[in-house]
Amino acid sequence: MRGLVTHRALSAVLGVLVLIGAFVLSTGTPARAGENTFVEVTPNSAQAGSRVNIRASCDNDNNRQAEVNSDAFGRVMLRPDNGFLTGAVTIPGNKAPGDYPVDLRCNNGNTASTILTVLNMAQPSKGPATGGGGTATGRGTGSLLLVGGLVAVAVVAGVSARRRTGSRV
Repeated sequence: MRGLVTHRALSAVLGVLVLIGAFVLSTGTPARAGENTFVEVTPNSAQAGSRVNIRASCDNDNNRQAEVNSDAFGRVMLRPDNGFLTGAVTIPGNKAPGDYPVDLRCNNGNTASTILTVLNMAQPSKGPATGGGGTATGRGTGSLLLVGGLVAVAVVAGVSARRRTGSRV
C-alpha cells in the first residue's frame, strides 16, 4: 500500500510540473534571436574578371538601399528585391588574388561583413601540339594508318572474292 501512495504522489508532482511548464511556455514573451543583418557573395571564391552576386539583409530595413564596399570591386549599391537587398558586380580582371573583406553598411546603422576570395589562375592560350588525328600537319602516322587500313580491306575483299569463284568449280 505504501508503494502505491508514493507512486500517486510522484505522478501528482510530475503532473503539476508539466502544467506549470506549459503555462510558462505559452504565456512568456519569446526571446529575440538577434539582429538579422548579413551579407553574402556568390560565389565566394571567384576568378578575377568574373561577375559575383551579392545578397544582404538589414534586419527590418530591407525596403531601402544599402551600400557594400570592398577592395575587391569598390562600392556597390544594393536594391530591395523580394525581401532582401541584392546586387551584382564584376571583379576587375587585373585584381590581385587574395581574400578581400566585403562590408555591408545599412541605413539603420547595422553592419555585416564577409570574405570574397579572388582567384587569378592563368588560362592556357591553346592546347599542346601533340599531333595525331586530324590535327597533325603533313603526312605522319595518321596517313600511314589510313593507307594501311585501305590495303587490308582490299586484301580481304580480294581473298573472299577468290574463294567464292574457286568453290563453284
